[in-house]
Amino acid sequence: MNKTYTDLNPSPRLLLGPGPSMVHPRVLRTMATPLVGHLDPDFLAILSDVKDLLRFVFQTENELTLAVPGTGTAAMEAALSNLIEPSDRLLACIHGYFGERLAEMADRYGAQTKRLQRPWGEVFDPDEIDLALSTFPAKIVTLVHAETSTGALQPDIDVISEICHRRSALLVLDCVTSLGGMPVEIDSWDVDIAFSASQKALSAPPGLAPITINPRAREVITKRSSPPPAFFLDLLLLERYWSDQPIYHHTAPISTTYALREALRLVYEEGLPARFRRHRAVAENLWQGLEALSLPLFVPQEIRLTTLATPQLHQGIDDANLRQRLLEIYNIEIAGGFGPLAGKIWRIGLMGYSSRVENVRLLLAALEDLLGE
Repeated sequence: MNKTYTDLNPSPRLLLGPGPSMVHPRVLRTMATPLVGHLDPDFLAILSDVKDLLRFVFQTENELTLAVPGTGTAAMEAALSNLIEPSDRLLACIHGYFGERLAEMADRYGAQTKRLQRPWGEVFDPDEIDLALSTFPAKIVTLVHAETSTGALQPDIDVISEICHRRSALLVLDCVTSLGGMPVEIDSWDVDIAFSASQKALSAPPGLAPITINPRAREVITKRSSPPPAFFLDLLLLERYWSDQPIYHHTAPISTTYALREALRLVYEEGLPARFRRHRAVAENLWQGLEALSLPLFVPQEIRLTTLATPQLHQGIDDANLRQRLLEIYNIEIAGGFGPLAGKIWRIGLMGYSSRVENVRLLLAALEDLLGE
């Protein structure tokens, strides 16, 4: 081979898509910290910090709170593979792509899955879920809090949780695009399992997926008739590794864990109320600018994510071409829609370190220039 491999030099992108988000310079510097072993006492202290900080952002006291190696899909898979035993009934509440992904995973683990569907961009009335459970008693209900494919926020999680428990079901909540950017109140909502991803509003690199399991769900997992089918995602084995007296399970991603700890420390320093206010103010700035460019938002304001905007495109816009020019000329990445929304919306992420007014102003100026062409 005569090929020359040069130093890495990727283009300096402004990441305003649905993820990953921009990473704070402090997080990048932290990743240059020298490695230690995954059972080193210093690293175990770092894992303890990560657990404490994850409880802070999830707003929970759940003892079983950790980060699964992998992206949000890994935590999604961990939640379902640990709960589902063959022929268990599962009600999948679907109002976008990721609700369907939960349903497909349930199918693969042998659940009897019923799909309760709303059109993409809409959300559920709690009474719909109550009625579905009255005719289809389920062990598990899956629901997406912040649907990344549409930009819609599911409200009334506390009401839905109460319905699930009254119907003897566990609630599994996808918080991938909300955790760290919008209120996620696991204990006050009484959610059984919730999961997220490091690369969204937490603004860490991809590679770790936060998950929290309450005592009710942990008891169900403990009483399984057989071990979960995925050894690597066995939550009780992972819990033993993340404990004060760890038992080897896998070699943890050391540098990625450093990064997640620093990203969570930034969230802690900013404070959750201030962080949520910042995301809201920056999102409203973007919404107003998009409306002025004749790009109305797809989702009504009362159920709109502040971490992800989904403007509708008029017929004169060449979706893929304009996004490509935005990337080539301005180094700004946004994403298109997919599924039934392909070519109809953009997905613009304002999560974590990406959620800054100067980013909004640059994006709006670039869009105005390109649309004017």
